[in-house]
Amino acid sequence: MNRSASSSAALDYGELLQCLVNMGLTDWPGAVFPLIQSRLSAAGHGDFPAWSAIIDSLPNLADRPSDLKEALLSLSPWRKGPFEIGGITIDAEWRSDRKWARVIDAIDALAGRRVLDVGCGNGYYVLQMKHAGAAAVIGIDPTLLYVMQFLASQRLAPARDVYVLPLRLHELPAAPQAFDTTFSMGVLYHQRSPIDHLCQLRDTLRPGGQLVLETIYLPGVLARAWTPPDRYARMKNVWLLPTIAELETWLLRAGFQSMRIVNQSQTTTDEQRRTEWMTFDSLADALDPQDAGKTIEGWPAPHRVVLTAFRK
Repeated sequence: MNRSASSSAALDYGELLQCLVNMGLTDWPGAVFPLIQSRLSAAGHGDFPAWSAIIDSLPNLADRPSDLKEALLSLSPWRKGPFEIGGITIDAEWRSDRKWARVIDAIDALAGRRVLDVGCGNGYYVLQMKHAGAAAVIGIDPTLLYVMQFLASQRLAPARDVYVLPLRLHELPAAPQAFDTTFSMGVLYHQRSPIDHLCQLRDTLRPGGQLVLETIYLPGVLARAWTPPDRYARMKNVWLLPTIAELETWLLRAGFQSMRIVNQSQTTTDEQRRTEWMTFDSLADALDPQDAGKTIEGWPAPHRVVLTAFRK
């Protein structure tokens, strides 16, 4: 299927098919194309026709900055960024460039590698991985708006062999030895069974392939994990928060070795904040107004760690 025959979301199934074949993922098209086509439709989301029309309009707005900005704003909220699209700076909620700077120099070079980004959001990191020389990058995220944001960026500044697909990790066909590097950033604490998630990530990698994991951790030297009884930093879908020692145990049990801590940092309201591109509550609204070291529920404020490990 060529670009003009595909949905107005501008996903070129022919190019995607060739990319998957080149990666040896010949079982994927038959399994995932029907899912993708269903989700990139009005049946998949009621707002899809409106979002698709916005993406269709973007090339005609390239020389009208104010109209282009208005169109891109209508795809809000933009969580990850910043993006430069058609001369418009999208100042997203997250200064994701800072996280990427903490990661890129500490991992194996991505040049020529096949990369999977799980829970990739709107593809900000997917594009950085491609710019770092990856041969092909597949990003997956179940939130259709984020997929549409990526397709919007592709409409004005297309990159080859880089995709964001509206899929979940467990929906991917078996892909033994398919990927050289797999990223999971900001995903683990949303999993009801984090060790199962790590095992699924392991199975995407070739033997010796590298996992890059970024997640929230709790301070402390003992190997422990806690489950918030209700919310953590106003998030309802946080299931289990480990110390770094416990996280390393999970990785070992999931079949990884040679773990290395790349970075530890406390998230600041300068890195995650409300902007005109994301006008809802952000980190500042989730912290204790009297003590920024705690969430409003009394838990330690978000600390994040980046670790790398290798499949045995």
